[in-house]
Amino acid sequence: MADKKILVVDDEEGIRRVLRLSLSESGYRVLTAGTATDALEIIRVERPPIVLADIIMPGMDGIELLQRIKKENPDTEVIMMTGDVDGELAVNSLRCDAADFIAKPISYGAIETALKRLRTRSR
Repeated sequence: MADKKILVVDDEEGIRRVLRLSLSESGYRVLTAGTATDALEIIRVERPPIVLADIIMPGMDGIELLQRIKKENPDTEVIMMTGDVDGELAVNSLRCDAADFIAKPISYGAIETALKRLRTRSR
């Protein structure tokens, strides 16, 4: 995890803004996208090692985004988040090789914990 670049994908601008601020304060270079399609373009250019993606978005949802990221960049770690706390969504995202799952409303502590787990796994 030497590259402290992270992409936040969420259709809600307020969530993107808050996460950008919080993650920037923790030393991350934060990229943001409002759609899964925009996220794929950013990933192809910037190659962030970590993506934090909402599951429920208009157009391409987060599960399809996760599958496409893993197909093109299997080493990219993807943490999924959603406000619809449905156990099935969590199970589906983990089956598709998500690194972790965070429920909204998001606490920064939950994100820190997920990022620590990624750092521990990468060692």
